[in-house]
Amino acid sequence: MPEFDAASAESDAASAGRSASAEPDAASAGRSASAEPDAASAGKRASEGSLSGVAVSPGRASGPVVRVAEPLGEPAATPAPADPAAEAARIAPAAATVAGRLEKQAETATGEAATILITTAAMAADPALTAQAETLVKTQGLPAARAVHQAAEGFAEALAAAGGYMAERVRDVRDVRDRLIAELLGIAPPGVPELASPSVLVARDLAPADTAGLDPAKVLALVTEEGGPTSHTAILARALGIPAVVAVRGLLALDAQALAVDGDTGTVEVADPSAPVVAATVAQLAEWNGTGATADGHRVKVYGNVGSPADAQAAADAGAEGVGLFRTEFCYLDASDEPSVADQRAAYTAVLSPFRGKPVIVRTLDAGADKPLAFLSPEAEPNPALGVRGLRVAFDRPEVLDRQLEAIAGAAGDSGAEVSVMAPMVATVEEAAWFASRVRAAGIARAGVMIEIPAAALSAREILEAVDFVSVGTNDLAQYTFAADRQLGAVAKLNDPWQPALLRLLKLIGDAAKATGKPAGVCGEAAADPRLALVLAGLGLTSLSMNAPAVRAVGASLAATTLAECEALAEATLATSDPTSARAAARP
Repeated sequence: MPEFDAASAESDAASAGRSASAEPDAASAGRSASAEPDAASAGKRASEGSLSGVAVSPGRASGPVVRVAEPLGEPAATPAPADPAAEAARIAPAAATVAGRLEKQAETATGEAATILITTAAMAADPALTAQAETLVKTQGLPAARAVHQAAEGFAEALAAAGGYMAERVRDVRDVRDRLIAELLGIAPPGVPELASPSVLVARDLAPADTAGLDPAKVLALVTEEGGPTSHTAILARALGIPAVVAVRGLLALDAQALAVDGDTGTVEVADPSAPVVAATVAQLAEWNGTGATADGHRVKVYGNVGSPADAQAAADAGAEGVGLFRTEFCYLDASDEPSVADQRAAYTAVLSPFRGKPVIVRTLDAGADKPLAFLSPEAEPNPALGVRGLRVAFDRPEVLDRQLEAIAGAAGDSGAEVSVMAPMVATVEEAAWFASRVRAAGIARAGVMIEIPAAALSAREILEAVDFVSVGTNDLAQYTFAADRQLGAVAKLNDPWQPALLRLLKLIGDAAKATGKPAGVCGEAAADPRLALVLAGLGLTSLSMNAPAVRAVGASLAATTLAECEALAEATLATSDPTSARAAARP
């Protein structure tokens, strides 16, 4: 895998497995007017001044619209440079300038925003991209800007073709591409303009670095035509307290000087431009003592999702009681050969150390066709999302799993963390039992599996009899339940975590946990919504794991609500037929 791909994938691991939709040209082939029932009527509703999308960050606000510029077009391939060597020499300094600008921006950011900016800076300075672009200038006589465009597009296409986890990084690659091209051409980079006054930002999509740099004092609300409920836009908007609605079909065709945005219901309406600006009111959080529990003492543990040492420290600083999902891919993705047991052990110890004496659930390697690793020599597959990925890789290469388990066991002893291990992409009881036997043979006491496939949800009780716990990856469970690619903006509404069908599957899992007396957690992005967290607790889930910025809000939300109230909210949402109604049923 090229070095640039590895850096991109590590960015995803560092920011909680979240999902950003690719730009229009990457996904347009998969779109159609029939993708959602309301697609054909989007234009009509736009002309009437009202649209709807996926609500991803709560709150209501209204004010003047500021549109984010579209991505740069393709730079010209001519004229050929008179001095190719000199033209190629311009690329590395431009990359250094862009990286430096992002690093400076990161110095004033914190938490998730700082991590994203630092990672994007590293991508901009990646020597693999620079070297490829320089080669294109020297061998094909391309101008530097065109060479950067072609080199970056090659990486982006490879990621998009891989699908899943790797495809989530396409937006990052193209953001870096456009920043480099703008620097080479001496023009302003695309993205969020300087805001003179509080405004509603409207965009096709926002790059992670753009979202990370937003000033909540100037941004009333965010509305995008693309994106999805697990995108960086959604994650960071919640962390910043900015109301946000994504996947608003027809948004860019809406002719409006001002908009009213409802981040609770997902509605976007044309507003009177002469009306006073309405800033979002951020709900005051109740005090949280750091113990995940409802107001009447029912325990619902609040954990962090991590994928790097920086993530682990951020989760610990946020008050997470432990780690509900430790993604181990960062240790593999930049390696042409399988890392040694000693190298893995050292890398895992660095992540586990902030949680000495606390529970940490380590997910074994989630790789395969959609996250290709050179040393695994995966075969090309026509549909990688349904192919040999996750635990399925270990059936053919059990020695890779066994070496990873040896390293995890060693890191547990080195760090003092209370380590459990779980496998991704488990479909059957037989698979769960096979994995548990190997975990216990490695000397690790607790073995669990992720429930990301509907078949596993339907067999949750039998699976829990074979393992010690389960954890639900709601992002993938929604994707497979609704047959809706979570990278594709056209079907983002189907991946809304408030979909009643998804909640009904979660109830099956909660019921299985109660029947067996074993834990069942949620580590997908659904757990980061403070209101949905109450519903999940009411459905019988026993722990919630999320990105660091959401930890305190979820803990405080639980602390202010009794278990009986959570159960009543769960019952009300299960009786609805669409996500908008489910949200309304759970509203205080």
